[in-house]
Amino acid sequence: MTSPKRVLSCIQPTGNLHLGRYFGAIQNWVGLQEKYECLYGIVDLHAMTMPYDPKKLTAATWELAFNLVACGLKPENIFIQSLIPEHIELSWIFNCMTGFGELGKMTQFKDKSRQVQEKGSDAQITSGLYTYPVLQAADILIYRADYVPVGKDQEQHLELTRNIAGRFNHRTGKPYFVLPEPLFTEIPKVMSTADPTRKMSASLGEKHNINLFASPEKIVKQIRSAVTDTGDTNGLMSPGVENLFSLLKAAGAEDDHAAFMQHFENGTLRYGDLKQAVSEAIVSMTEPFRDRKAEILADKKAMKAQIRSSTQRIRSLAQETVREVKEMMGLLNVRQA
Repeated sequence: MTSPKRVLSCIQPTGNLHLGRYFGAIQNWVGLQEKYECLYGIVDLHAMTMPYDPKKLTAATWELAFNLVACGLKPENIFIQSLIPEHIELSWIFNCMTGFGELGKMTQFKDKSRQVQEKGSDAQITSGLYTYPVLQAADILIYRADYVPVGKDQEQHLELTRNIAGRFNHRTGKPYFVLPEPLFTEIPKVMSTADPTRKMSASLGEKHNINLFASPEKIVKQIRSAVTDTGDTNGLMSPGVENLFSLLKAAGAEDDHAAFMQHFENGTLRYGDLKQAVSEAIVSMTEPFRDRKAEILADKKAMKAQIRSSTQRIRSLAQETVREVKEMMGLLNVRQA
């Protein structure tokens, strides 16, 4: 029997785990576990590329780990990036075969640079922000991943990863690295309920996102205050109403979605009823997550030990790759030194 293909995807421990992040990635990751060998990284090293509070990073890393397990990820599939120093080692090797101009073309560097500048004059655009796509390539290639679930905004970074892999193979004369393929899935369009022209994001502030682990009361309050009409739409669905419909469908309320869509087409849609249905669907969908999170928090020590153990097991895969890469690049390994 052939072994299952390997999937690798990572997430930064920044901001809360809101509905946008869940529908955009986590929900898909849970399903992929049944079909592929999956590795999911909490990339705390990447979190350092933007201004952050060191005192809060450790807590945020564990909080994200607990949340991912509560959402359905298997603890044995999760690793914490900073506990696997081989990522940095491979990243340096890849830095030495990546063109300066290639990194300058990364659109996310430009976008995040603007975000840094908006934080004030004391904030600095670091070289880490500039080179983090190379570390991202190392995250993927170190595990010889076959597939990477990505959105369109990450496609450029995956293409750089494929270029680096191809360049390494050409330089060593061996087809060592598999060129990872993107794994595109249908992702619901989830926008801010406070400003439906912008994507739901933790960086925009609390009112712009709905925490996946918020209390039912908080969820109801946020949906109730969601923006609906924003002026004359000439009979078309406004961005705010469209967002509510997207949330309703993403939460699994297909029948309600169809019924309210009929009301909209008939001109009988009442926003209050739609908001109530959306609230009920999201509260119902997230209830198992809140229950599982409570179980995890009741014995945090055990869950931390489990994830540390899985990280060490996954690290052995990274160590093997780096040992072989160093030999091909003319570098000494510790046992040879």
